[in-house]
Amino acid sequence: MKDVESIMTLAPVIPVLIIDDVAHARPIAEALVAGGLRALEVTLRTPVALEAIREMAKVEGAVVGAGTVLNERDLEASVPAGARFIVSPGLTDALSKRALASGIPFLPGIATAGDIMRGLDMGLSRFKFFPAVAAGGITALKALSSPFPQCRFCPTGGITQENAAEWLALDAVPCVGGSWLVPPGIPHPMTITAAARKAARLS
Repeated sequence: MKDVESIMTLAPVIPVLIIDDVAHARPIAEALVAGGLRALEVTLRTPVALEAIREMAKVEGAVVGAGTVLNERDLEASVPAGARFIVSPGLTDALSKRALASGIPFLPGIATAGDIMRGLDMGLSRFKFFPAVAAGGITALKALSSPFPQCRFCPTGGITQENAAEWLALDAVPCVGGSWLVPPGIPHPMTITAAARKAARLS
């Protein structure tokens, strides 16, 4: 998949994952894919994150990306590990230019109209709205998206199973990012698959 639109439309929810133990990576990915969620964002917040991406990328049907990508170094480490898309909490010129030059699907974070305009100037029109709830919630995204009908957003940060449908009801929102699907600790695959199936039915 060479464009971020195809990643954003695989399922209504992209699980946002913090992996502390690489032994958990593959079982988590298998459980999420079994539940219908194929795009998986592994955040670069732990020492084992890159190895977790390598393990998850081996799971049939999984489309694994790297999240919390802060700079060019993070991007250049993520791609060889098997990341097929890149998510950043913000929008910087250096990272955006490097991601665009590499051709990897890229979803940078925005929170203001100025962020969106800078992204558009670089040829970007698909963004992560972050932190979604703290940045003003649905009301803020409705107002932000109105002048930019060509843009689509993946709200992340404060999204839950209970409020996800409200976000997905917005025309500008094809998917949301969610961390609720895999709680901390030892993973329970059956529970994760059940949560993924419920999330995959959202619209």
